[in-house]
Amino acid sequence: MYKHILFATDLADDTDFILNKVTGIRGYTGATLTIVHVVEPMPGYSYAYLGIEDIEGQLIEEARTALGKLGSKLHVDVKDQIIEVGPTKSKLLKVADDISADLIICGSHGRHGLSLLLGSTANAILHGAKCDVLTVRLPEE
Repeated sequence: MYKHILFATDLADDTDFILNKVTGIRGYTGATLTIVHVVEPMPGYSYAYLGIEDIEGQLIEEARTALGKLGSKLHVDVKDQIIEVGPTKSKLLKVADDISADLIICGSHGRHGLSLLLGSTANAILHGAKCDVLTVRLPEE
């Protein structure tokens, strides 16, 4: 049975649909739950172009606020709410290794064809993880 679940979130698709799956599996297994969100780094030229000095810092603060709300909703302690900055796939897989996760849960939009070949995060996690991965197909809008 699972002992430590890592819920990888982009903080945009956290509908009750996926949260019900996360809480259901956590309740069934009694596992510890850690939530992770990765902020993709902004290219250096984007700061000048957008006229914002610390856009990355602003993104991290917004993520911290949103992750805190999600953590409260899922009853996850602040110490188990992680924000990373960098390439999503490698950061998620590193966190999974660091916390010895035995299950990663993430959402997937179920895209097909070229978009799948060109780099779905869920697909990258699935093929790079050392543990089980549950991709929850998100409802189409």
